[in-house]
Amino acid sequence: MDTSSRRAPTDPSRRGFLASSTLALTALALGCARQSEAAAPAAQAPGKVTLVEFANDGKQLRTAQVDKIVKTEAEWRRQLTPLAYEVTRHADTERPFTGSLLNVHDKGVFRCICCDTALYSSSTKFESGTGWPSFWRPIARQNVAEITDRTFGMSRTAVSCARCDAHLGHVFDDGPKPTGLRYCMNSAALRFAKA
Repeated sequence: MDTSSRRAPTDPSRRGFLASSTLALTALALGCARQSEAAAPAAQAPGKVTLVEFANDGKQLRTAQVDKIVKTEAEWRRQLTPLAYEVTRHADTERPFTGSLLNVHDKGVFRCICCDTALYSSSTKFESGTGWPSFWRPIARQNVAEITDRTFGMSRTAVSCARCDAHLGHVFDDGPKPTGLRYCMNSAALRFAKA
């Protein structure tokens, strides 16, 4: 008798279990995807970012959706000083106690050197003793982006401009009240606009 043509009897309960399990997992995955889409905030248009705009005296003007600023390396080099280029475009750090804005205490707004977005108010600047301009909060959370920076064998939080992705500095949790944060910024990444 030729046994090669014989097939093992199929187990209908096992086949049914596998089919129903696959369908259930697919339905669960689709349901989760739809639920997360519904819970997600409305998406911004591609190449857009929502920022809060401020006058030089720190007065909030409006919230606006604006174009992200993207330039070539050559365009950034033409626009910026060599130090500002290295700090903002390659996440370099200026030497401590050398920045032009370290001892600026006038009323005004610290803006991004690359795109002029308002980043910090002089009312939140404090003397940290670290050698870099320090602030206990940004002028608006929407105007800055924070990402984990694992360079130099440590984990820090890097801060950049939300509109043009310019590297600004880092934020630490050793600042004063009310936030307990220290936004340690490079002068080379900022422009001060006096009120």
